[in-house]
Amino acid sequence: MKTIQVKIIDPIGLHARPASKITGEATKFKSDIKIILDGREANAKSLINLMALGVKSNSKIEVMAKGLDEAEAIVAIEKVMRDNKLI
Repeated sequence: MKTIQVKIIDPIGLHARPASKITGEATKFKSDIKIILDGREANAKSLINLMALGVKSNSKIEVMAKGLDEAEAIVAIEKVMRDNKLI
């Protein structure tokens, strides 16, 4: 299992456009990928799950991947977040 902790810096928080990019990237991997906020988990492969978390600006979240390609998945999700100026 691989995890990273990041702080959301986008003034709107985790909104639909970057969430859909995260979901699109997450579906490329076999690993289970979760976004965790205050003990609540969302499947990163589900746009509805991500949006339901209600991640606001300045929130600290954890990205967790577990599976065969977990290391690659974490790197890719972090890159998508940086590219979309979420973190």
